[in-house]
Amino acid sequence: VQLQASGGGLVQAGGSLRLSCAASGSIITSSVMGWYRQAPGKQRELVASVTSGGTPNYADSMKDRFAIDRDNARNTVTLQMDRLKPEDTAVYYCNLKNPRWSYQKYNYWGQGTLVTVSS
Repeated sequence: VQLQASGGGLVQAGGSLRLSCAASGSIITSSVMGWYRQAPGKQRELVASVTSGGTPNYADSMKDRFAIDRDNARNTVTLQMDRLKPEDTAVYYCNLKNPRWSYQKYNYWGQGTLVTVSS
């Protein structure tokens, strides 16, 4: 499985960015897709994820500003980020992993895309 992320860049505080990730390879339809981020000196954290059925899960600090969407037919996941803050500056990673109920365990990462929010 390969994950190709795009859409990062530099934006002013209060602005918007849209990240996209395309998955290719032997993809299991029931996989969970999502986005994580890692700021300098910090641990990687969940931003948002979405099940194959479309159920989203957001980090509390982002649920009012970010929206995740998934296209199962195209194996893509997008993250719309609005009202961005300087603290949102991080490398954002696309992720594809097994659902919790699956006996088959897997966890794939994309290469990361940098989002920089200037104040």
